[in-house]
Amino acid sequence: MPLEIERKFLVKSDAWRDQATHSERLRDGLVARQDGLKVRVRCYGNRTTLCVKSGRRGLARDEFEYDIPADHAAVLFAHCAGRILEKTRHYVPAEAGVWEVDVYHDPLEGVVIAEIELPTETTVVTLPDWVGDEVTGDPRYSKANMLTERSRAAKVRELRRARLAGL
Repeated sequence: MPLEIERKFLVKSDAWRDQATHSERLRDGLVARQDGLKVRVRCYGNRTTLCVKSGRRGLARDEFEYDIPADHAAVLFAHCAGRILEKTRHYVPAEAGVWEVDVYHDPLEGVVIAEIELPTETTVVTLPDWVGDEVTGDPRYSKANMLTERSRAAKVRELRRARLAGL
C-alpha cells in the first residue's frame, strides 16, 4: 500500500535557494474532497496525474498517484474552477531526504512551505536554518483551506472597496 510520510514547515528565509538542485512548475486542481479523502489532478513537467490521498494518521496517509493523458487532465481542470493552485517546487537535498520547497503563485502569492518525505515516522530530521515553524497536520496550511481563506479575504476586500466607492 503506497504510504506518504511527510513533515511540513513554513520557510523563514531564502537561504535554501543556493542549495536547490532543480525546480519545476506544478498545477494542482482539487477534483473532490470528502471525509478527509482528496482527489487532485496535477500537471508538472511532461506528467499529468490523478492523485488520491486519505486523511492523515499521525505523519502518514495513503497516497495513490496515477498517470493520465493530458487531455483527460484538461477536462478535469475545467471542473476545478476556483480550486486550482500553481506553484514552483524547488528540490533541496538533505541528509534525511529531499526537501521540496513550494513557492506558491497567485492566489497564494507569498506562501512558501517546505516538505520532506520520510521513510518512517521516527526518522530524525535535522532542520536547516531556513526552516521555520512546523505546520504538519495544521488544517490552516492544507492547500484547500489556504485557498478558501485567501478567496474569502479577497471577497472581503472587494466588498469593502465597493462599499467605499458607494459612499
